[in-house]
Amino acid sequence: MTTILVIDDDELVSRTLQRALKIYGYQVMVAKSGIEGLQMARRHRPDLFILDIIMPGVDGYQVCRQIRGDPLLKDLPVLFLTARGKDEDKIEGFRAGADDYLAKPFNMEELQLRVRAILRRVQPETTPAGAARDPYRLQAGEVVLDCRTFEVTTPAGTVLLTNVQFDLLYHLMSHADQVFTSQQLLQDVWDYPRDTGSSELVRAHIKNLREKIEPEPGRPRYIRTIQGHGYSFSVT
Repeated sequence: MTTILVIDDDELVSRTLQRALKIYGYQVMVAKSGIEGLQMARRHRPDLFILDIIMPGVDGYQVCRQIRGDPLLKDLPVLFLTARGKDEDKIEGFRAGADDYLAKPFNMEELQLRVRAILRRVQPETTPAGAARDPYRLQAGEVVLDCRTFEVTTPAGTVLLTNVQFDLLYHLMSHADQVFTSQQLLQDVWDYPRDTGSSELVRAHIKNLREKIEPEPGRPRYIRTIQGHGYSFSVT
């Protein structure tokens, strides 16, 4: 069944979309924020995003750019559904990577037809050799993360991650060699508002993650601490 992920902080709108799209035969998931939507997408990989722009924290433009920069989500179609209907808003949406744009208020039949048109255009991506690419496996160096089973495989073996460990490792692996402060991780992984949350929370989860995947947790090979700056996933 085709799965659509609706990301909109307006619960009335998102629930209305969920009920209506189910009538047309789609499975619909709902997220109330950009970060929550990205995390749901990485865990379940929808066939289409329906995305609002005006949301607290990370707005729809930023979410769309993150989708386009994500190695496992970048090929998935995005439909903006938003109250911002000016030409400059639409141009910004397409620049961010949207496949289509529909302004609120909208006609449900038109929305459904646009969804069908987008999905018809989407073809499974294949490798140059013609073999199907596994859209659920993220690899960085010798570490492979399975987004269906929440298992991570290293040369030492395979282990199961918790939800938070998965989100944290996915974020670090998908931005390999990029350094993140504890505050950035609190925003990007835990969806905390800016300048809130404790760095101890990040430190504790980094420690637990290292104990699961590092050959020597005391001398980390993958999740490195960059003194005075933060944490980075190394592929070297």
